[in-house]
Amino acid sequence: MGMDPRDSALDPVAVAYVRALLRPKTRIQKMAPVLAAAAFAAICALSFATVMVLAPPAVTQHLPDDRLGD
Repeated sequence: MGMDPRDSALDPVAVAYVRALLRPKTRIQKMAPVLAAAAFAAICALSFATVMVLAPPAVTQHLPDDRLGD
């Protein structure tokens, strides 16, 4: 069969320490900065869209009557 774990040459305290070091650390993400960045991006996008809709056209020169095809 297998070897009895009590007869192992590995120190159980050292093995537990190594396992604790290898365990992935859990980081808690704070939501306030993420929501603030998303809100800022949304406000920027809405303001840019509003300016693009309300801005006068860049070309204000009208076509002469002979080019209208009438």
